[in-house]
Amino acid sequence: MTEVLKDLTPRQIVAELDQYIIGQHDAKRNVAIALRNRWRRMNSTADMQREITPNNILMIGATGVGKTEIARRLAKVADAPFIKVEASKFTEVGYVGRDVESMVRDLVEQSVNMVRAAKKEAVQARAQQLVEDVILDILIPPVKPANGQMGFENEKKDPDAELNERTRERFRDKIRSGEMDDRKIEIDVLQSQTPNIGVMGGSVDDLSMMNIQEMIGGMMPKRGKKRKVTIAEARTILLEEEAAKLIDMDEVKEEAIRKAEDAGIIFIDEIDKVASARSGNGGGGPDVSREGVQRDLLPIVEGSAVNTKYGVVHTDHILFIAAGAFHVAKPSDLIPELQGRFPIRVELQSLSEDDFYHILKEPKNALTKQYVAMLAAEQVELTFQDDALRELARIAFEVNGEVENIGARRLQTVLSHLMNDFMFDIPDVIGANAKVVVTKELVGDKLNGLVKNRDLSQFIL
Repeated sequence: MTEVLKDLTPRQIVAELDQYIIGQHDAKRNVAIALRNRWRRMNSTADMQREITPNNILMIGATGVGKTEIARRLAKVADAPFIKVEASKFTEVGYVGRDVESMVRDLVEQSVNMVRAAKKEAVQARAQQLVEDVILDILIPPVKPANGQMGFENEKKDPDAELNERTRERFRDKIRSGEMDDRKIEIDVLQSQTPNIGVMGGSVDDLSMMNIQEMIGGMMPKRGKKRKVTIAEARTILLEEEAAKLIDMDEVKEEAIRKAEDAGIIFIDEIDKVASARSGNGGGGPDVSREGVQRDLLPIVEGSAVNTKYGVVHTDHILFIAAGAFHVAKPSDLIPELQGRFPIRVELQSLSEDDFYHILKEPKNALTKQYVAMLAAEQVELTFQDDALRELARIAFEVNGEVENIGARRLQTVLSHLMNDFMFDIPDVIGANAKVVVTKELVGDKLNGLVKNRDLSQFIL
């Protein structure tokens, strides 16, 4: 991870984010600095590494302006464990809801999966060779040397053994080329005998339940089950087993915990939902629980030790990015201690009509490019004229202004209305090798009704 960040300057990080997110330069700059600071901390002196804490970020902006996407793409750029949680699903200890520590456990689980996948990639070639040997042993069992021969050079080789070896090599080539993928063989598949366990009486938290199940699962013997599968399926099943045998899980756990602690990013969405507007009457009702959630979040954000099934994780250097629309509550309605743990505040701008046009045209994962790719799968060529994109942007912006501002998500509604007839008619009416051109006139014809009858359902009881 340090090597990945070494080659990423803040400007390069912003350039990477620009490929997927339009505008919001202030937010991109701040997250780029926060990411680069991680490399700076890990390359400082050992005594200062413990002292340097991340600058957690509070993003303020309406829905659909890119808050989640910025955090998610940032994690991909850095190859860092990332988890997104909604603050509203947590409740104060004692109320029904999830424990706030579960976000750290989820992050570690994600980190373990990432490290395991990387280790599996490293042993892939060795595992494939072992799988080939297993399949060959099933197809053509090796011949044992006759009369106790030990294979000395001066001894005459057994002709049966030589023939067997040549046949195995021919079959190995056929397995590698895929010629025998459809042939069926019988293999042993290991099955873990982990029972489903429930606890009666009293409450047991998620961590304790996972530990109980893992402990009992470890005590139960793994039993092999015979399955008749094709060689292609056998290769996939056996590759998982052989790769798992080559991976040291203790090393994976240690590396995953270190990766989560030094590189982990937790995105806490809807933080404004647990902020209660201050009032002179001292508050009451649900506000008690909301403030309780904030107080439960506080030790996690400021740094504490959390028990997970892989070991103890310290949250001191995990980067927390909180986000909320703050339509009703204000950032100052958060408890002062929590406000202090998010020193960097970034206001994201509402999207303009011009932004919508660029969102449709420029990002790598633009909706228009997604539709082009889907129709290409049907051998249909789809093109959007530039003035059609301008018209789509204008309609989306107009509907947002008059109904409900849901940001860039409105583009999905608009494009879905525009493309639904084509998506339904392909391939029955519009066959392969056809060309579909979206013009400004077509957009007007298809979407005028959407603007005029935008939300009549709200008047119907």
